[in-house]
Amino acid sequence: MGVKFYRHEGPFELECGEVLPELVIAYHTFGERHDDNIVWVCHALTANSDVSDWWPGTVEEERFLDPARYHTVCANILGSPYGTTGPMSIDPRTGERWYCDFPFVTMRDMARANLLLADHLGISRVRAIVGGSIGGFQAMEMELLRPGFAERLVVAVCCAKTTPWDIALNESHRMAIAADGTWGERRQDAAQKGLAAARSIALLSYRGSLAYNATQQDPDDTLRRNGHRAATYQQYQGEKFIRRFDAYSYWTITEAFDSHDVGRGRGGVKKALTQITCPVMVVGITSDIIIPPVEQQFLANHLPQGEMQLIESDFGHDGFLVESEKLNYIIKPFLEK
Repeated sequence: MGVKFYRHEGPFELECGEVLPELVIAYHTFGERHDDNIVWVCHALTANSDVSDWWPGTVEEERFLDPARYHTVCANILGSPYGTTGPMSIDPRTGERWYCDFPFVTMRDMARANLLLADHLGISRVRAIVGGSIGGFQAMEMELLRPGFAERLVVAVCCAKTTPWDIALNESHRMAIAADGTWGERRQDAAQKGLAAARSIALLSYRGSLAYNATQQDPDDTLRRNGHRAATYQQYQGEKFIRRFDAYSYWTITEAFDSHDVGRGRGGVKKALTQITCPVMVVGITSDIIIPPVEQQFLANHLPQGEMQLIESDFGHDGFLVESEKLNYIIKPFLEK
């Protein structure tokens, strides 16, 4: 089915204290809805609400989001350019796009927006919340904000609190954007060269050396100054990204990534994790260098009903998007319990 929109009546106060005068949330649903078959999916950083678009091998027959069995809901995150209120939206107070004036949003704000949509849809409880990376951040926040909303959680390549390493990576992306002389100009295509460079940096950490060395070898031993396969791949990915994203939205959501801390205002990370009492499957990827398996093991150790599953993959952090067969093998029976 196509994208749908929910317009929240009234202002939406953010964790930072600022207020969005209006909030629109883009979302998709899949499958027929029953009382006990709702699965809420929280999407990854630069994805959208169409799960079938960015997570292949999931919303299909005999997969863990089989539309014949489950009713899947996915909301586009705050700050994204894919339909939910963000920097490219119109500020009703000025009649112009927000651009760099868009306020600071957090993972907790994104989770609260998800719950607003759930209320609008009349959903008081779901069979599961499933999310990878920042999707996992949102999943934990949703259950902490509304205990008992989910019967179970599946969180992949996730952590309890954003690490200094991840913040440093995100700051490098933002530095690349800020180095573009057009950054700050009030136009949709501002800082595109900087955004392409940021995407190139990001991909290195999403995949890591194992994936690159396996897929980007030059086809022969010809002497090259230009045209290395790995180099053209980076250029292509940067150009592809700027056709679908903008620098202001990217800046906003990477800052939101940095804000993640389930323990903020809850007595610390360990105490907060004890408040998530439903069964939680925590999935790690062996080659992930952004949020390595040690972070998932920490979650599993401190969640009252945490269960750790480790997937062997050379595709790093992106492994949760690539290894659909392995994910299906472990997630499908967990949802069917």
